Formats: sequence, structure tokens, C-alpha cells
Amino acid sequence: MTFQRARSEEQRAVRRQAILETTSAMLDEMSVAEVTLNELSRRVGLAKTAVLRYFESREAILLDLMDDRTTTWLVELERELAHGVDLSGSAMERAEQAADVLSRSLATQTVLCDLIGAQGGVLEHNVSVEVIRRHKRASLGNLAVMAGLVRRHLPEVGDRAELFCLHALFMAGTLSAYASPPPSLLAVYESEPALAVHHVDLRTALRLAIITSLVGVLPRS
Repeated sequence: MTFQRARSEEQRAVRRQAILETTSAMLDEMSVAEVTLNELSRRVGLAKTAVLRYFESREAILLDLMDDRTTTWLVELERELAHGVDLSGSAMERAEQAADVLSRSLATQTVLCDLIGAQGGVLEHNVSVEVIRRHKRASLGNLAVMAGLVRRHLPEVGDRAELFCLHALFMAGTLSAYASPPPSLLAVYESEPALAVHHVDLRTALRLAIITSLVGVLPRS
């Protein structure tokens, strides 16, 4: 893919979208840590300096992509909760069902979990105030949508839904780092299973963390 220099806002929007789509495809092949501007520019057909005309840094690209992926995932989550939570059940039954849905759904979003895991320590660095402001506004909007979905199926959570959702996302980002160890670590775990305590199944670990968190925010009967 090669581009001529963008001459209009419409052309700039096309370039930005191509950069985001190329980065998204790269993340289906590699971790966030492995994505480089050099490889991205090669795949998108733009010089590295040209890529930086559309996004100020690698981190700015990944933050935009994280917001887009979260928005798309929430559309899927709405359908999954609607099918997976029986609104006629008790609060605890619905909490367990919601934990099943959330853990299963997040465990399939490996790229999103990787992005969330890198958010605070990596992605929110090397970006301007305006990029952070835009990202935080998008994040808060997505958090409000997620909290609304949780309240729809667990109204008992009330105004603690946002905090619960934030913690669920943070847990997904943190736990995902332990679910996909590098080959050298896998070799160690295989040769010495007692050392494999930190090698977790993401869905199982997330379900336990989510149900524990939900029990903490549900009102005492």
C-alpha cells in the first residue's frame, strides 16, 4: 500500500484509518510491546515521518485503537449479557452469570486485554495533553456504557457499577500478561511445574476475580 500526500481532511481521515487498521492487523500477530513505528510504516506504505504527521507517536495510535476496540467489544458484550443472564434469577445467581459472561468475553479479547495492560505504564506516556484528554473522554464514555450494561442485569450494584467495571478491565489487563508467557518461561514451567503458579488460564482467573469483586459491591441482604 502506498499513498500520495494527503491534500484534504477527507484524505487525511483515510490515511489515519489505514494506519489504525494496519496497526490492528499487526496486533493480531504480535504483542503491543512488539509493535514498532518502523514496521508499521513499512506495512502501511508511508515513511515513518509521514506516519507521525497523522499520529504524534506510536502510543497515540495504540490509544486510539484501544478506544475503538473497546467500543466494538461493548456492542458484543451487550448481546452476550442479554443471552447469558437470566433477569428472573436472584442477585447472586445473576452475579455468577454476569461473571461467566464477562470473563468469557474478555478472555476472547486478547488484543484489548494487552492494550489495557499497557495503558497506564506505557501507552499514556509519550503523548500530548490533548491526546490524553481525548483518550480519557473516550474511556469514560466506554466505561459509562459498560456500567449501564452491568446495571441493566444487576441493578443492585447501583452507583458502584463504574468502579466495578474499571476494576474488571484493570484485572483483565493485568492477568492477560500471565496467561501468555514467552517460550522460555513455558519451558521452565514444563521442566519444573512447581514454578508455574503464575501461569494462569485467563478466563478462569478472570471469573474468580470478577465474581469476588461483584460480591464485594452487592448490598448485604
